[in-house]
Amino acid sequence: MAGSKNEKQQSCTGWDNSACEGTEYCPPRCPRFVDSEGDARIARPFEDGDFESLVEMYDTLDSYSRTQGIPPATRPRIETWLSTLVEKGQNLVVEDGDRIIGHTAAVPATAARPELVVFLHQSVRNRGIGTELLKHLIAHADDQDHDGLTLSVSSGNHRAITVYQNIGFDVSVRSNPDIEMELSMDDPVAEQVKLFPAQRDGDE
Repeated sequence: MAGSKNEKQQSCTGWDNSACEGTEYCPPRCPRFVDSEGDARIARPFEDGDFESLVEMYDTLDSYSRTQGIPPATRPRIETWLSTLVEKGQNLVVEDGDRIIGHTAAVPATAARPELVVFLHQSVRNRGIGTELLKHLIAHADDQDHDGLTLSVSSGNHRAITVYQNIGFDVSVRSNPDIEMELSMDDPVAEQVKLFPAQRDGDE
């Protein structure tokens, strides 16, 4: 990312970024956010050095987190699965200190409408982090000129379905036991999630 240090500091002066109007050097969505319990977070692209921390996050997920066979149940299979996501997809993470607590990916990155996955560690659920990760993925997908995003979710996972619908995903296919959903980048939400913090309304 180009730009002088002073230019970056002008728009990134603290965790309260509500007045930030952004610059041309900003990523598709401001990486800084505060979760519902008041903890400062950063959502950012996956880096090579994150791999072991990401494996650890998935290896310590509780059994309730696994759905539709993912993430895999053993560490070697988790490593293989993540290697594919990293190689072929667009990946974003959220950290908590030196550990990763959230991950989302759109795969394959070359598809017009890649499929997304999103997981949070059970220790930080119900804090708005997953919703924020999804907004980041939408912003990055639109920035990369994708036509849309798709996902598959268990029909019994009502909480996740509600989250997806609240963001803007629509049901495209209903089949037992899964539901397929999609979001077009023509939907207004694709532009809304890229607004600078000062441009957002209170519900964004």
